[in-house]
Order: sequence, then structure tokens, then C-alpha cells
Amino acid sequence: MIESAGSAKSRHLVVHDYGMGGLWWWIRAASAQQIVDTCAEVEVVTDPETVARAETWSLDELDIDALSADPALAALRDKRDGHRHRPGFGALAGRDRVHLDMPGEDGEDSRYLVEFGPDGRWLRQVELTGDGRGIRTDSANWPINPPIDLYDPQYAAMEIDASAFEDAWDRALPDPGDH
Repeated sequence: MIESAGSAKSRHLVVHDYGMGGLWWWIRAASAQQIVDTCAEVEVVTDPETVARAETWSLDELDIDALSADPALAALRDKRDGHRHRPGFGALAGRDRVHLDMPGEDGEDSRYLVEFGPDGRWLRQVELTGDGRGIRTDSANWPINPPIDLYDPQYAAMEIDASAFEDAWDRALPDPGDH
């Protein structure tokens, strides 16, 4: 995308990837960063093949200043607005790797040490089970890999050092389901 200086806007392909699918739009904005700053849980897609393919789709095109016209984008904008003034907002964004200690789902007696890439997608994980075992898996074991929003302040409090993740990874056993 060629963007000129000032307030000129250009069209960007944007996706909200929710795992089993995604919502796609063209959004006119001054920059890709403006879109990510405005909406939670979205990615600006720059892969030329994907952008060319999207040109053939019937996608809504919205201006960054008129996101209320789409209920999903309005909700993602409101979510970002709710994040903006909380401690930890954006603390993990822009990093090559992020390591988090995440709780298991309700009723689960496990924790997950997870390594994320700069796009918020899962790279490696150590499941720490209630009996103290660690099971390691990587992105090859995960067919659905929606990104987390690295601007979301909830994740800043879960951050761990890379060395703590690597120590757990080295001690963990491979997933017994792997062949």
C-alpha cells in the first residue's frame, strides 16, 4: 500500500480471525497502525496473494472514522477503547516473542506456558498438569491458531521470562499423541 503524508487514507485488508473462521473488511485509514490502534483483535493483512484474492471477494469497505456502520467492527473498536487506559495496554505489542503463563479453562487443573510470535499466534506451549507433569507441543500440533491481541492489557500481567519458558520446555515431555 502506498500511503501519502498527512491525513490521506488508503485501503487496507483487515481480518478478525476467531479460529474457525474470520470476518474480513477493507478499511480506509491513514495507516495500518491506526487500524490496530483503533480496533482490538484485528490484523492488517499485507500478503500480496491474500490481498489479490480478497480483491475478488464482496467485502464491505469502511472508513476508520465510520466503524459504527458495522456492528462487529464497532464492538472491536469499543473493546479497544476499554483497553486503552488500563495498565499494561500495548506492553507486549511489537515484540519478536512473548511468553505467558496462562490459566487453564474453568475446571481445568492445568496451566499453560505459551510462546507467541509477533503476530500473536501460538508457537510453542507447555501444559503444566495438576500432577506436575509438563507436556510440550508446538504450532505443528495446532490446526486452528487464531492470534491473541498483544495490546490487550490482561496479558501483560501473565508475562514470564523467556528463560522460565525455555526451562519448562526443556523439562517437558513431548505430547504422547505425536508420532
